[in-house]
Order: sequence, then structure tokens, then C-alpha cells
Amino acid sequence: MFVIGITGGIGCGKSTAAAVCREAGLPVLDADEISREVTAAGGDALAEIRELFGPAVFADDGSLDRANAAKRVFRDHRSLDQLSRIVHRHVLRIMRERLEQLAEKGTGAAVLDVPIPVREGFVDQCDQIWVVWAGDRQRIERLAARGMEPDEARRRMAMQMTREEYEALADHVLNNDGPPDELAGRVMELLELELGQRGIRMVRH
Repeated sequence: MFVIGITGGIGCGKSTAAAVCREAGLPVLDADEISREVTAAGGDALAEIRELFGPAVFADDGSLDRANAAKRVFRDHRSLDQLSRIVHRHVLRIMRERLEQLAEKGTGAAVLDVPIPVREGFVDQCDQIWVVWAGDRQRIERLAARGMEPDEARRRMAMQMTREEYEALADHVLNNDGPPDELAGRVMELLELELGQRGIRMVRH
């Protein structure tokens, strides 16, 4: 099974690229969605998080209070690293299990939508890494449209990998400074190229 890892910094548009792959009929495993699973009430990662950070970062229902946790950890590199390692370890385990299930079904290709690909072996699960990137102004505007203050957006961007670090991992880099249909067209071109070379058919939804 051919596995594509799609990644990029916050606000760059990696999830938009992954959505194009989903529309093309590829199963997409979204690290953010799985991280919400493992930090929901009863989730696999909660015991370790509670041991490290205490009850202050938890909601009344026992789930991780993601907004409160984000305010705390994005101001402190060490705390961010600790929280990320716990969550990503569980996310990677679930991704591996789901990739195995897809391979057993004879799936030709799958996509991993992952924000930080160097964490806990995500890169090792992929045959190719596609990096989606955009300029700072575009990223801040997109994050503002989601309700994030510009200073908070800059802070979070600064805590992530640099463009150079992402691109060092990349088999393909997709610029996303333009409109969404531009990115969608480039993703489809790459899918047709890479899947076609491997004899894998797309079934568009």
C-alpha cells in the first residue's frame, strides 16, 4: 500500500490538501482527529497527561480541556514537547493499526494528515511526504478567520518547525499562497502522477 504523508505548519492548508485526497477516494487518517479521540473522556492518553500536568488542564467531563491546555503549553517549549510526545505516541499507534487494517483489505493508497511529521516515527510510516506551505501573512489571515488573534497565531507558528525543516523531509512541496482551487488542482495532478505510476486507480466521491 502506497502511503502519502501530508504535512505543513499551522494555517498552511495541509487539511485542505488532505480533503482533496479524500474526495479522490483515498482513505485519510487525520492525526488531529485521532488526537481528539485519545484526549476525549476515557481516552488512552489522559492518564499520562494528568500525571504530568495535573487536573488544571481537564474539563468537567474528564476530557482534556484543549483550549486551556493550548494556552498553557504554547507558551512553554518544554510543556509543549511533553504533551506532544504523549499524544503523538498514542496517535501513531492507532494510525499503524488502521493502516494495517487498510492494507489487509487490499487498499491501494492511503493518506496521513499529520502536523508534525518527525514526531514518534510518523515519517517512517510514509512512502512520500508532501509539504503544504504558505507565507506568514496568508497563514495569519486564515487563522484569524478561525478566530485566533494575530499575536497568538505568530506565537504558535514560532513554536513549530520552520519551512526549511519541513522541506528537508519533502518529496513534493505545494505552495498554498493562492486560492483553494489552485492547491486542489496541484494535489490532483500529483495524485494522478504518483498513483498512475503505481497502477493505483482513484475513485472520486
